[in-house]
Amino acid sequence: MSHRNARLTVHGRRLLIDRVRSGRPVAHVAAEMGISRPTAHKWIRRWRSEGESGLFDRSSRPHTTPHRTSAAAEALDCRLRKDRTFGPARLGPILGIPASTVHRILTRHSLNRLAHLDRPTGQLIRHYERDRPGKLIHVDVKKPGRARRSSVGFDYVHSAVDDHSRLAHSEIHGDEKAATCADFLRMAAAFFTTHGITRIERVLTDNAWPYRKSSAWQQTLADLGTTGKLTRAYRPQTNDKVERFNRTLLDEWAYQRPYTTNTERTDALAVFLHTYNHHRSHTALGGHPPINRVNNPAGQYT
Repeated sequence: MSHRNARLTVHGRRLLIDRVRSGRPVAHVAAEMGISRPTAHKWIRRWRSEGESGLFDRSSRPHTTPHRTSAAAEALDCRLRKDRTFGPARLGPILGIPASTVHRILTRHSLNRLAHLDRPTGQLIRHYERDRPGKLIHVDVKKPGRARRSSVGFDYVHSAVDDHSRLAHSEIHGDEKAATCADFLRMAAAFFTTHGITRIERVLTDNAWPYRKSSAWQQTLADLGTTGKLTRAYRPQTNDKVERFNRTLLDEWAYQRPYTTNTERTDALAVFLHTYNHHRSHTALGGHPPINRVNNPAGQYT
């Protein structure tokens, strides 16, 4: 991808070629496009030798790296990371390489964060993403304690997150019983419909009783024309999109500031959701908010 100050994008390089091919001098075309003659000649040479593909940027990665750590050392580094969860400071002396090099190796293999590993097995968690909105919706319930000490108990925050776009919908209820979960799913489906996700193909939940045994939940799935899927037992990371959303929900809404009353916190949920869906940048979406992906399902914003 061209850097943000580049004079020529791929489209500009095509214009350069077209103008030179029409018989105009290279120097004149270069001047009017704000580039030097050597740069113009570079793209002309690439086009002549490689055709259309020559107009695209090349990777700056070197063809060879003679001093790169051996494959055997990298494999040992990864194995020790998985088996013992050692960090770079401890792995470096064992392997006889700098801790900074160990960190680069772990990053290259997506092992630099322990959150990427399944603790019981040491296996790398394979994250996935569906290719269009509505293909999979993650559903979960979070139970933050009520805002004031005098308000004993919990708020049951039911949330649904679209796997592809991360568009989220949450509602606060007094319980997580089967009828409540079923009603929430209907409301979530209506929310997604109003935002352009007109069909939900599958709903992913944990193994709670309302999702496994409830006839109300199964009937709601049937009414919506969708199917349900349960996560693997004791593997909450399978439902990672909504689990990550729950962390943001607590940090940026539930515990973001001291609330005078629980009602005040409840009222603040709508503001948080609007900010999250329409304005908050999302690292997994290239810094764009979820609504951009709903409006651009091909994912050109990532």
